[in-house]
Amino acid sequence: MSSISFKKILVGFAFSPNLKANIYESLRLANYFKGELIFIHAGSKTPEKESRFRDIVASSPVRCSKINIEWIAGNPVRTLLGASEEFDVDLILLGALKRENVVKFYLGSIARKITRKAKCSVLLLINPSLERKPCQHIVVNGFDSPQTKDTIESSFVVAKALGAKKISLVEEISQSKVAISVDDDRSLRQATIKKEKLRRQEQIRVKDVLKKLPSKLTTNINWTTQSIFGRRGYSIGHYAKVVRADLLVMNAQENLSFIDRLFTRDLEHILAELPTDVLIINSKGNE
Repeated sequence: MSSISFKKILVGFAFSPNLKANIYESLRLANYFKGELIFIHAGSKTPEKESRFRDIVASSPVRCSKINIEWIAGNPVRTLLGASEEFDVDLILLGALKRENVVKFYLGSIARKITRKAKCSVLLLINPSLERKPCQHIVVNGFDSPQTKDTIESSFVVAKALGAKKISLVEEISQSKVAISVDDDRSLRQATIKKEKLRRQEQIRVKDVLKKLPSKLTTNINWTTQSIFGRRGYSIGHYAKVVRADLLVMNAQENLSFIDRLFTRDLEHILAELPTDVLIINSKGNE
């Protein structure tokens, strides 16, 4: 049906207060995608830790037929990135803080560093739950980028697996593309006409992508397009927050230079203050 799949999922876990909720969410996700789970703990293995972990897995009402648990002492970022390549996973699942302070933003949390460097897709969960919270509305970036086709296709794959019925495809248009100084009624009309033209062009481009998707993916899903003017990354994050989306799906960030890391750009706006759970699509075909 689709070349996009999440059959092999790596889960980085720590013995935090959210451990049980993260494990339950992981088991549900593997069940939805009919995949296998690889749990990685970047730390030492003890009988107490192993017993606690296995007890939580056993207590879950959802089962996964294939689970692998690895205990690897070392730097969490290097450990998880190395394991993701060694096991050739499709998706890394991580718990994340909803908002990071300025110091942590520049130093980079574990989740942020992994998100920047992973060669596969990454799912950041900000509110893991013991009880399933239905995913009803997914917001997806419709950027004009070679990666966007895979991102849009992935969003429909996820919607089918999770039972979501609504997808909003958001095209962010930079205000600089309008580039008209509004001084009077005439210039205001010109700016309005130019905005409308850009909006139509973006909607046609996104709809052309959708036409090429397998019909089985788009059937029974209510999808709409939405054009917004503003800073890329920031605007879509704000939109996802306002509409109370359950999931935001984004392109993976292209390699960042040192200067880019100093100034918040595109995906970095999302990572600075996660508006909801975020799925970052990194197509292996685009590596």
